[in-house]
Amino acid sequence: MTSLELATKIAQSLDDKKAKNINVLDVSKVTSLGDYFVIAAGNSSTQVHALADSVEAKLKEEGVEPVSVEGYRSEGWIILDYASVLVHVFTQQSRDFYDLDRLWSDGTKVDIEYNIN
Repeated sequence: MTSLELATKIAQSLDDKKAKNINVLDVSKVTSLGDYFVIAAGNSSTQVHALADSVEAKLKEEGVEPVSVEGYRSEGWIILDYASVLVHVFTQQSRDFYDLDRLWSDGTKVDIEYNIN
């Protein structure tokens, strides 16, 4: 599975669980952290956990497991690291505070084939 296919599957999973403001950024030319960032928000810390759990479960079914997971003890931000794709799931308040979309604006926004709200 390519990095873009993985990012697309992640975005689909987030959309299926009603994540808000899903953004896929190609950051391969601006950082060595990974090829893509998938950034999304949930309405509450409970939904943030459910969104991250959903992504992890869907990819595990396909034999893909994260290298690491951070933030399950936090209230507002979980990161799933799939090596080439980093998934950032925030509460809206945390997303506004950290503003990764602006911080990584040198990356290229990806219009994935799946229709995401």
